[in-house]
Amino acid sequence: MFLPTTKEELSKLGWKKLDVILISGDTYIDSSYSGAAVIGKVLLDAGYKVGIIAQPDFKSDKDIKRLGEPELFWGVTSGCVDSMVANFTASKKRRRQDDFTPGGENNRRPDRAVIIYSNLIRQYFKNTKPIVIGGIEASLRRIAHYDYWDDKIRRSILFDAKADILVYGMGEKQILEIAKRLRSNKPFEDLTRLEDIRGICYISKTTKEGYLHLPSFDQVIDDKNQFIKMFHTFYQNNDSVTAKGLCQLHSDRYLIQTPSAGNLTQEEIDKIYNLDFERDVHPFYKKDGNVRAMDTIRFSITTHRGCYGECNFCAISVHQGTAITSRSEKSILKEANEIVHDPGFKGYIQDVGGPTANMYATGCDKMQTHGICLKKDCVFPTTCKNLDNNHRPQIELLRKLRKIEGVKKVFVASGIRYDMILDDKEYGEEYLQELIEHHVSGQLKIAPEHTGDKVLGLMRKPGTRYLTEFKKRFDEIDRRITSRRLQKGHRSKPSGGSQSQFLTYYLIAAHPGATLEDEVKMKQFVSKELHTNPEQVQIFTPTPSTYSTLMYYTEMNPWTGEQLFVEKNLGEKNKRKKIITNKL
Repeated sequence: MFLPTTKEELSKLGWKKLDVILISGDTYIDSSYSGAAVIGKVLLDAGYKVGIIAQPDFKSDKDIKRLGEPELFWGVTSGCVDSMVANFTASKKRRRQDDFTPGGENNRRPDRAVIIYSNLIRQYFKNTKPIVIGGIEASLRRIAHYDYWDDKIRRSILFDAKADILVYGMGEKQILEIAKRLRSNKPFEDLTRLEDIRGICYISKTTKEGYLHLPSFDQVIDDKNQFIKMFHTFYQNNDSVTAKGLCQLHSDRYLIQTPSAGNLTQEEIDKIYNLDFERDVHPFYKKDGNVRAMDTIRFSITTHRGCYGECNFCAISVHQGTAITSRSEKSILKEANEIVHDPGFKGYIQDVGGPTANMYATGCDKMQTHGICLKKDCVFPTTCKNLDNNHRPQIELLRKLRKIEGVKKVFVASGIRYDMILDDKEYGEEYLQELIEHHVSGQLKIAPEHTGDKVLGLMRKPGTRYLTEFKKRFDEIDRRITSRRLQKGHRSKPSGGSQSQFLTYYLIAAHPGATLEDEVKMKQFVSKELHTNPEQVQIFTPTPSTYSTLMYYTEMNPWTGEQLFVEKNLGEKNKRKKIITNKL
């Protein structure tokens, strides 16, 4: 069932009042790819009455009052994307299109949506039930952080939103515990009963005994070295096994961050993804137009959460965690069989993956018991020998998915780590062959991001030797598969030559530490070594809670203190992108 969005739907369900009302910056898509839908369905499954108001009019009370006031709490999220990233390009131009809005026009999501929605509730519901903020925008802005669009350090979003609790990370464990305690603790004058829940932030007049003290908000504004110190401590205490609680003084009050809630077990993640999702836009919003995001997610399957790649420009590790939590093969195949029986399914599963597709069922036992290593990385500069980097489970999963009656093609559209494929000496080549032969259509997308080893080091990405070797292996396997197909008469020779599949490359321009000369050399490398003219080039966007953003703001290497060149002129950034994309 869909979560109710109107009073009429409540009546049909026989519900007089809701326990929880969720507010989202995305339209309401009832899918496991929507964080608001997942939280709603988890609460519903636990016996709570949950409703949702998607993309409310933030200039009036017509939407925010639609479902009344909840009995337990309000849940507020910007949606699947930080609202400033959703609304603006790296050049600070307003985006015209929003894939999570009916009709596609970017006219429904306010800037700083979490703050706007939380204050909207306060405006129309005086002395209301607790406001709980969460999702990517709240999670990554939970401490003092650099904001690219304001070009300044902003305080924790919890203060500006005037919310009661911030849930960071994926949130299912925390939200269930919050609901449980609020239900048993009416009325809600004493929110201190929530303060030992792991994976939350709250505001306090006093510090917390045993918690680490981050440099204060005033200190990090005045001193970039203090900001670097703060970020190191914050990042190193994100792991669910080893993390300690954190305190940060903002004026005369403290932001308190409890240790991480921890990863879900396989049984827990299976239960969530096997909940009854409609895989569609709610009819109340669907009538307003097509939602482009549905083209990608409706018939896609998430296999796991987390990423131990820890690329410095990416916040996935901070939000989802570094440890991989994989669904069971049984759970994934169950979902695939449900998709096959959807009336709109045409035989094509659009994606089977996660943050990094080929991290499914991989990991490190030490990470689960002792936490992430602070002195070495899992896959940088090479794959750690302690990492179980075995592609066999994904090979077997993909083969079983292909055999399901009604499935014509199974795509792997999520990103892959080509260095991990090369470092898996036992099954890496077999996995690559499976991808080329069965799971891509024309192009396999990979993300080297840059080709200068100095810049790649700052990005925490593998060196170019991996890239050139991977292209060599890819081309060899593809030619072999194409030749075999031609001999069997399965298809004519491709018009582009001897290959049927090609590599496309995602690259980043103007990353901190990259000079104009570095971009020119990247263009030359891509043209001469990869024999292509790159089209998938994006200008680096500083987003909260990443090391690359730390470099952008401080113009320093945060580990060595070395000064870095950082291009901050918008015109020069666009010039760099043109250098990389223009044909030689």
